[in-house]
Amino acid sequence: MKTTIALICLMILTGLNLSCENEDGPDPDLKPKQIEVTPETRQLIDSDNQFGFELMQKIVESQDETKNTMISPVSVSLALAMTYNGAAGETQKEMEETLHLNGLSPSQINESYKSLMESLLNVDKKVTMEIANSIWYREGFDVEQDFIDVNEKYYAAEVSPLDFGKPESVDIINDWVAEKTHDKIPKIIEKIDPMDVMFLINALYFNGKWKYQFDKEKTAEEPFYLQDGSEIETDMMVTETDLRYHRNDLFQAVELPYGRGNYSMVCFLPAQDHQPDDIIAAMDNENWNQWMGNLDTTGIELHLPKFKFEYKKKLNEMLKLLGMEVAFDPTKSDFSGINPNREDLYISEVLHKTFVEVDEKGTEAAAVTSVTVTVTSVGGGGPMVLRFDRPFVFAIREVTTNTIVFMGKLMEPDKSS
Repeated sequence: MKTTIALICLMILTGLNLSCENEDGPDPDLKPKQIEVTPETRQLIDSDNQFGFELMQKIVESQDETKNTMISPVSVSLALAMTYNGAAGETQKEMEETLHLNGLSPSQINESYKSLMESLLNVDKKVTMEIANSIWYREGFDVEQDFIDVNEKYYAAEVSPLDFGKPESVDIINDWVAEKTHDKIPKIIEKIDPMDVMFLINALYFNGKWKYQFDKEKTAEEPFYLQDGSEIETDMMVTETDLRYHRNDLFQAVELPYGRGNYSMVCFLPAQDHQPDDIIAAMDNENWNQWMGNLDTTGIELHLPKFKFEYKKKLNEMLKLLGMEVAFDPTKSDFSGINPNREDLYISEVLHKTFVEVDEKGTEAAAVTSVTVTVTSVGGGGPMVLRFDRPFVFAIREVTTNTIVFMGKLMEPDKSS
């Protein structure tokens, strides 16, 4: 009897110890999970980042500089990569140059994108990262089986024929988009033109919990100074902790990790004589890698505004300016990899939509890119106070691969773009 009681007591004590360890002991997932990539995938990541910098630069040059803006280089690259599998000749060459994929064979490009997508998923239980691809083509339109097979194999693309003549086709595609973005982006297309024969769509969803969460009780209204010099009141979150930080003549940057640290948001506060667009203009692989390498841990009292906005942009002109012209030209484009019997296939639209919300718990973001293929005819010391109280630039990246998933600029916290 005494032995039984002793065993029961021991089991209870053991259970209590296990409970304490789970609640108060060290988290085994405090450090980022190291993601190993091949040299080809490393080259692809650098290419995607550089393409993202250049695309963002062209976008901010083309629009009102006070507009909240965010893109996902990964989403745009994946949608264009699926389309690239149907390109040939000068069309294929220009797409390679625009996406900085020179030096990689088509098989290396596809293998590397497959590896990258797999690497970005399931590295942190406190971060949800989801990537989905789909191809929708007009029922009765002949599509090369190799084109379908490659996109299914390497991009896990869901390929479906649809009767584009029926109004519900728009709803079917948009319902897929809404589901894959957890309803953050409810639709990507408004209508289907009679000449549209294919939509190639990437959907990306991100939801990360801050490693060091902000205390809701400390959130308070504070001034935010707009670019024109006016002032508004906005909800400012506050935390005091050790964060990686870097300062130069252009900006102050701070990195906020999510979960175990594989993903982070890097926020760039322009120097007093600079604006967010100055930072964006300076972004390239060399500067980015140097900036990230210079981040160093220091104690910071951080003031960061809560914000939420949506963004939408047609990317045709930006992509043409970056060198991808032939793909949009109905008289010169070559998408014989999609259908070798049709010489009139071309890209009529590349549409990009994003959503982001930042609060005390973390960040929720989503992106969708749609490529429409059309025919031309029927057929240090104490804590430093850092206040993000004026427009700034932000980026969400995977730390160990340095993959930039989102990049944007916040011009006004309470303004939807």
